Amino acid sequence: MAEKAKLADSPVKTPKRKKPEVVPEPRLKICFIGSECYPFVKTGGLGDVMYALPRALLKQNCDVRVIMPHYMCIPQALRRTLKFRGEFMMDLCADGTRFYVGLLETELDGITYYFIDNEEFFGWGNPYTDLVKDIPKYCFFDKAALAVLNYLEWIPDVIHCHDWQTGLVPAYLRTLFSTSPVGRAKSMITIHNLRFQGVYNIPTIQYWSGLPGYAFDYTTMKQGYEDANMFKGGLAYANAITTVSRTYAEEIQTPFYGDGLDAHLRHLSGKLHGIVNGIDVELWNPRTDHDLKSNYSYRTVLKYKPENKRALQKRLGLEQDDGKFVIGLVSRLTDQKGLDLVNAVLPEILDGNTQLVLLGSGEARYEDAFRACAAAHPDCVSATIAYADDLSHQIYAGADAFLVPSLFEPCGLTQLIAMHYGTVPIVRETGGLKDTVLPYNAFTAEGNGFTFDRYEAPLLLDAVERARKLYFTDRERWNGILVRDMKKDVSWQNSARQYRELYMQLT
Repeated sequence: MAEKAKLADSPVKTPKRKKPEVVPEPRLKICFIGSECYPFVKTGGLGDVMYALPRALLKQNCDVRVIMPHYMCIPQALRRTLKFRGEFMMDLCADGTRFYVGLLETELDGITYYFIDNEEFFGWGNPYTDLVKDIPKYCFFDKAALAVLNYLEWIPDVIHCHDWQTGLVPAYLRTLFSTSPVGRAKSMITIHNLRFQGVYNIPTIQYWSGLPGYAFDYTTMKQGYEDANMFKGGLAYANAITTVSRTYAEEIQTPFYGDGLDAHLRHLSGKLHGIVNGIDVELWNPRTDHDLKSNYSYRTVLKYKPENKRALQKRLGLEQDDGKFVIGLVSRLTDQKGLDLVNAVLPEILDGNTQLVLLGSGEARYEDAFRACAAAHPDCVSATIAYADDLSHQIYAGADAFLVPSLFEPCGLTQLIAMHYGTVPIVRETGGLKDTVLPYNAFTAEGNGFTFDRYEAPLLLDAVERARKLYFTDRERWNGILVRDMKKDVSWQNSARQYRELYMQLT
């Protein structure tokens, strides 16, 4: 009775009511135009952004629609969901040559997707072939995208373009479409990777685009004496320019990172903004990821991450040992990704207590080098030269640390995914890597990863050594880093709010 009385006397805690989510006003109409979008077509990070950012913008009270090409490589299961919306003929070339424009539509998770159909341009294999074919293809796509908006009589407040393949959209909008209904829209273009720009001789681009001669001067598209640059034109004509991190926005205004456009970007710096990317935390979620041996959250990561580590070691034929320090690397195998630094210090990294797990494909010299290393060290090196989505999830969950030593990295998604899975990043301080990974401070125990600044192999090795030393000598602090990483908000919501604010400034 006394115990019951004690319970009865205890204050009753009423659950806190959640504050109603404030929906920003007014409702904005946003059109995304890009050359790829997951799950229809994806070759890199652009496909992820084209998928995830519109979904995040829905929660910011935006009516978002996406326009992309109708490639033949879109999976059949998805192509069967497309519905025919209409067709028309469109003038394209300088001599008035006309082309068929077909329009297909589907809806996925509240987003309407429009596909521009023309077998002459999109009826073969992969999205990107070679520049000779890609120039006419994306001249057609950019003009057709604006023509489709007029055809649909759906005029967005902002047209958000992505990378060089859509560089002519702002140019068309301010010239040939300026007096049409879609001419009321503002344009924004996002630089995902400045290395690719769509540069070709002026007569070819002028013929295929049909743009007026004044669009090909030095302040807009002209580059050098004979060439036109589609991306340069998009940057010049757009009302706003964004790129995928604050640091990269600063870097591309310098000669080393500017790829020939640094002076152009310094001139346009007043409309250049850096907004870091996020990741899709529903797609990348260690609590629900069906590819993992054991699911976990930041509360249970210390219990279940070792199970994923052993499962990864077993799958790849490595020595199954909880005590090994496992470094993951999921990457395109190209010069950009800092793989020459990795090759230079591999003998020192493989100290008998460390295992390296690599997944990726790319340049033959890197593929061959990592295959040879795996053959020479089968117990501590695994090199999967392929694309394997399920294995990438298992590496993010099973590795202790994750390596991103890039020469340059506009934003980077792999370090964000790694942190979300409780895998500590080791990165070079460039672009989005610098913006998202705070270096660990041994005196204050603050920070969420290990970094190095100059692009030098000894500095990469030093960062690995610092991470490895903490892992083996002070596991409590190491565990503190990975728990902090898992708590960090790496979703698209904060980025989506920044994009909405920028849309509002334009409109």
